[in-house]
Amino acid sequence: MKLKTAVIQMDIAFGDPEENYKRAEKWLQKAADQGCQLAVLPELWTTGYDLTRLDEIADKEAAKTVQFLSAQAKKHRMHLIGGSVANETQEGVENTLIVINKEGELLKKYSKLHLFRLMEEEKFLKAGKEDGLFMLENEQMAAFICYDIRFPEWLRKHVLAGANVLFIPAEWPLARKDHWRTLLIARAIENQSYVVGCNRSGEDPKNKFAGHSIIVDPWGEVVAEAGEEEEMLMAEIDLSQVAKIRKRIPIFEDRRPAFYE
Repeated sequence: MKLKTAVIQMDIAFGDPEENYKRAEKWLQKAADQGCQLAVLPELWTTGYDLTRLDEIADKEAAKTVQFLSAQAKKHRMHLIGGSVANETQEGVENTLIVINKEGELLKKYSKLHLFRLMEEEKFLKAGKEDGLFMLENEQMAAFICYDIRFPEWLRKHVLAGANVLFIPAEWPLARKDHWRTLLIARAIENQSYVVGCNRSGEDPKNKFAGHSIIVDPWGEVVAEAGEEEEMLMAEIDLSQVAKIRKRIPIFEDRRPAFYE
């Protein structure tokens, strides 16, 4: 199976959900105009890192964002890895990723498991408790958020459960751009999976962001990579490559998990 994929490296209006819905709508129209079958948005794309105002701007149960993405998916007949949003739940605000299929159906909500202390997430956000697995086009896939990629055991758990494509929306700062690229390429090589990283561009009052959204194939080759500015990155994901690479170097057959505990 092949999926023409758009990675939307958009700038984000700080603390302004209404403006960001408008921006996302324009980018998704561009992806549809290019015949993309799947589009990916970045982390916290409705609010940016305006964490001190989450009591005002968080999306209650992510309902408005799910409604928006569902309408866009149905309109364009396009699957959406809908980035993540500040999701107000009964237990607190979570950083929640949303997956919608081309019929507009909600397939998955995944809340960021690992909170990033350098951007004070632990002061304002509640960590998730569930996995990032979902099925799309009869293929097992998984999604994570930004800082999660520094925990290879978390991603490997999903690959062992069958995931062949790993999506990572992010707001990764420019100061650690090399870490972003290296970690994503490493996660692709060690898991022999496609890795799709969607970072934001631009800056907020405290950070300048790296951009450099990237699609890496199961061999670790960079299929496509953006620069630092706003951009829509496009490439085809060929799921048949996963089995070929895993047959070429059979790491999953050669694992010895009894020794790993």
